[in-house]
This record gives sequence, structure tokens and C-alpha cells, in this order.
Amino acid sequence: MNTYMNKYEANYTALTPITFLKRAAKFYADRTSIVYGGARFTWRQTYDRCRRLASSLQSLGIAKNDVVSVLAPNIPAMYEMHFAVPMAGAVLNTINTRLDANTLKSILDHSEAKILFVDYEYIPLAYEALCLLNNDPKRSTSKTSIVIITEMDSPTNKHGKHERQNFVTMENVNGRHNKMHDNNQLEYEYLIDMGNVDFVPMNIDDEWDPIALNYTSGTTSSPKGVVYSHRGAFLSSLSMILGWEMGTEPVYLWSLPMFHCNGWTFAWGIAARGGTNVCIRNTTASIIYQSIALHGVTHMCCAPIVLDIIREAKLNELVQLTSQVQVLTGGSPPQPGLLKEMVKLGFHIVHGYGLTKSVGPALVCEWQKKWYCLSQEEQAQLKARQGISPLSIADVDVKDTVTMQSVPNDGKTTGEIVICGSCIMKGYFKNENATAKAFANGWFHTGDVGVIHPDGYIELKDRLKDVIISGGENISSVQVERVIYRHQNVSEVAVVGMPHPRWGESPFAFVVRSGKDESVTEQDIITYCRKNLPHYMVPKKVCFVKELPKTSTGKVQKGILRAMAKKLFDVQNNLVLSQNIVGSRL
Repeated sequence: MNTYMNKYEANYTALTPITFLKRAAKFYADRTSIVYGGARFTWRQTYDRCRRLASSLQSLGIAKNDVVSVLAPNIPAMYEMHFAVPMAGAVLNTINTRLDANTLKSILDHSEAKILFVDYEYIPLAYEALCLLNNDPKRSTSKTSIVIITEMDSPTNKHGKHERQNFVTMENVNGRHNKMHDNNQLEYEYLIDMGNVDFVPMNIDDEWDPIALNYTSGTTSSPKGVVYSHRGAFLSSLSMILGWEMGTEPVYLWSLPMFHCNGWTFAWGIAARGGTNVCIRNTTASIIYQSIALHGVTHMCCAPIVLDIIREAKLNELVQLTSQVQVLTGGSPPQPGLLKEMVKLGFHIVHGYGLTKSVGPALVCEWQKKWYCLSQEEQAQLKARQGISPLSIADVDVKDTVTMQSVPNDGKTTGEIVICGSCIMKGYFKNENATAKAFANGWFHTGDVGVIHPDGYIELKDRLKDVIISGGENISSVQVERVIYRHQNVSEVAVVGMPHPRWGESPFAFVVRSGKDESVTEQDIITYCRKNLPHYMVPKKVCFVKELPKTSTGKVQKGILRAMAKKLFDVQNNLVLSQNIVGSRL
């Protein structure tokens, strides 16, 4: 080929999801972009607000690759910052609103955030975290400015601007006298008003530049900072809307937190489709059903726990759906029985699998028409699998953890799920060793155990650290959980390994009763398992609890449960030992 065929401005532009917003404002200008209570915006207004905010950020000294953090629920400001922050050349850090002050302080320190946007509801939490940060002699960051986000659930005026109300200052938190601009404080709508509507977004020269910094939930260690690139965010967004077959003008309900992997990249993807973002502050069955009925919701994403909330709605909360709602679920393996029930309620479920590190779902259980002829039970079993790679993933495999050889497609042989592609994170922020380990041998190592079925679909079996090794046999805690979950009196279940004097480990089940029958006993569960599982997989112990310990993102903290199981084992062993000593003395 001729060597003169170089890159020109006309034939090469860096991939970035920022372009989705400009396109939406140009071609879908008068379509509704955001709905939140009585507030409503068009795509033209959203584009203008984002440019104004980006302009204000730069006037405050925000420079290229500076980190801008936000602590807020699914409100319009949270959505706008997904575009405005990278428009200013900065990196967006959306923070989990369920974290404690110490963890929030660590994130602000580690990320070196220049500005923290705080929703009025979380000012006490933010203030506590900043006090801890300011009093830490080892802090690595300079002073962090605060932007308060006021209540936005008010009718817009004729200019599309919000009437300011319910403004909360730090004076309400600590009793000190503080004005709007004292102590590095500003108000969100003030930044919008003072910004330049003709602001030209910073040009993205390199699509490998960072666009977002997300922190893991920290189930195995302290949270790590995961860096996304503009390229990865762009490709993942397009991949998801294409793989989900999302048509133009979708009405998307924000039942998935935007702080969770940037809403699985749909914070950018909905703009690409010119859709409507229905923002809700709280996720309850009543609000979900009301939003669907009022706005004609077509799509939503959520973890299986939200499906449980929808399924368990009270009669006065239920709304008869006039059309099927498309749901993408992920975060933890959903139970087939739950998927089956959701279909009856009018929700079409697609199951995805991903990690914070995979910039959105890395596997999606794409539906095949031939499955319609199967029974609902068989369909639910197929839907529960994690599936195949979306178009943004170059390759996915399941490999033996020792030899790195691919396991056979027999649906039985387990190995670690590994993936590669442009949608994988850039790496861990300030952690070169952890990045190198995660990318060893040319693959991103998920740390999850899975199998490949004959049709190529992958099914998650467990986390590597959660596999129970009993007498040389590998036991999938997920497989045992699925069986126990089918018991009519079980609401939730988690299975971990408990030390065993002969087998090394044995399954230990923590069960939350469904409330239908509080009389269900440990022996009832064990007997049920013996009828439905190989003998070696049957739990040796069942403990009933009111609730399972979970992370801020809803994942069961099996480390805590393993510690509880070990403690119980130690107590029992000490009791037996004491009885033996007493018996020998007698």
C-alpha cells in the first residue's frame, strides 16, 4: 500500500463518548433527554448545561487529567457530569453513596480529587470524610473544593432553569457560619449559570486518555482505582446498545446506580440513541412501577436484588404493564426461578456479567430464537448463564489456572474466565504491580471460575477464592446455593467453606428464611439438598440468619461468612476437646 495514506483530521478522530451528546443535541434537539420528578430537559438544553459546567470547571482551575469526584444518587447533575467533566479534559470519579466516611476519605486522598460535587443528602457524610482527610498528616492531596448540588425536583421555568430551593450549606451541618462561597464551597446551579454556553469542549488528542476513575467495592482488599479510557468507554457504550438491540428513542429508567461502572456505560450510551433518561433518587418497587407507567419505560438495568424488590411488590404498588420492559441484570448470578417469575410480571430479562475492570458487561447471555420452543424452566436455566462476549471484547476463554490451557466445551470442566479487548480498564491507578498481575499472559484474569458449554456460552461457577475443596473434590458454592434457593422457604442463601477435620473443608450454608414458614429447620434444608445434590456437596451445617452481610454494591461478603464459619468450628472443636479432657479425668 502507498505510504502517503496517513492519518488526517478528515479521516481520523479519537474515539470518545463525548461526541454522543453533541450528536444528540444536533439531531434530537427537542427530544426529552432527562426527566426527574417535575424537572424535564431536552437534549439541546442538556448539551448547553454540560458546556456551561465544563466552562466553569476550567475557570476554577481544573486542568487536563485532574480528577473531579461526585457523591450523588441518580439525579440530572450526576448524568450531566458524565459529559461535562471530560469536556473540560478532566477525569470523572463517581463515588458509591453507600460508603462510610473512612472509605470516602481514602478515595478522595488516593484519587487526588480537586473538586467534590456533593448532593445535599450526603453533605454530613462528605463533611465527616473531609474532616478526616484534613486531619490526616499523611494526606497526599491539596485542599478539595466542594460543590453542593441542591434539590432539583422542582418545575423548570420558561428558560428551562431550575428554581433554587432547599439549598443546604455547611452551616446546617456543623453549626458554623458559612456562606455559599466560603471554605471553597460553590453551588451546582451557580456553576451552570456562570458558565459559557459557547464553550468548545477540550479536544481529545489521544483516545487512550483517561475518562473515568472508578473504585472497586473492596470485597477482597481495600478498594482499587480502576481507570477507563475514552476509547474503552466509547466502544463499550456502542457494544451494549447494539448487543441489547436498543432501538432509537428508548426510555431508560435509572434503577442501576450511575456510580456503578458509570451505569455500565449507559450514562453515555443513552445519548447515542437519543433516548430519555428517567432519573430516580430511590429504588423502590412503588417508584419503579410508577415510573414505568408514567413515562413508558422501555429499558432498565439492575442487580438481581432489585428484581427481588420488584417481585415482592405489594398489591397497592403493582401496575399492570402495557408493554414488556427490557431488563439487563448482572452483578451476581441470578437464580433461574427468579428469572422465570419476572417474565410473568412483564419483564424480559437479559443476563450480563462484568467487573469494574471490564468497563461494563464482558459477557451477555444473548437470546436465541430457537429457545422459545423450550419450557419456561429450561429458558430460565439458559438465561442464568453468563453468555458470550459482546462485540467490544476481542476474545474470552476459560483456562486451567496452572497450565493456561483452554478447558473443553463440555459444561463441566472448570477454569478461570479470562478476557481481552479494548474495553478492559487501562489499569489500576497508582498500582503497577496489581496491573501487571491482572494482565499476566496476555489476558485479563477475572478471578472467576466458569465452564464453557457445547454451544460456546460461558457459565460462572464461583469466585476462585470461594471454591470449596472437600476431600479433593471442587465444590461450586454457586451450584449449592442455586439448589437451596429453590426451597420454597428460602429467601436468600450463601454457601462458604467450613474447616473439616477429615475432608479439609465442607459446605456451610447461611440461609435467610422467606417468612412463609419460620419453622423450616436445618435438617429440612440438609434433607432437601441430599435429594438434589451429590452427597459430597451437601452442607454439613446450616445457619439461619436475618440477613446476609453485603458490600455497598450489594455483593455478599463471603469473607465475613467464612470467618463466622471458622469461629463456629473452633468453638465446637474446643468444646469436644474439653469434653474429652473431662472424660479422661473421670
